[in-house]
Amino acid sequence: MELDQADIRILAAMQENARIGLEALAESTALSVASVQRRLKQLRAKQVITREIAVLDPEKLGQAMSFIVMVEMERERAQQLDDFTRLALAEPQVQQCYYITGEADFCLICSAADMKDFEALTQRLFFDNNNVRRFKTSVVMGKKKVTLDVNLDGLNRK
Repeated sequence: MELDQADIRILAAMQENARIGLEALAESTALSVASVQRRLKQLRAKQVITREIAVLDPEKLGQAMSFIVMVEMERERAQQLDDFTRLALAEPQVQQCYYITGEADFCLICSAADMKDFEALTQRLFFDNNNVRRFKTSVVMGKKKVTLDVNLDGLNRK
């Protein structure tokens, strides 16, 4: 999809605050409310905007610990990779799941209340799965940057 400068300004504003009202969005983009509404509808329909979510503070909700887990599979046939992917997607404590290249096959970002909670998660995801060869866990000591923002600089601006 070709984006013009107004689309990019809309995306930047929405990425910063998805709750921004149409009037404020129109003002910040120098467009009419109707034009902003039409553009948002197109951006959503074409899946440029895939979701509009609230970002929650895990510590305030009892999920103070974060883990980065590198998972190496025993076998890499499509069905087995799909099975593990489904398992990870169904697990609420898995916040992100990436199928990757390199020494590991998957990288998971997980949350847990404490080490006992994480141990139960490892049992469900890894120890009970005979296709997981090994996994290596890093405990997050401090979150320095957490975002899903997409860099909009340098997009084709008209």
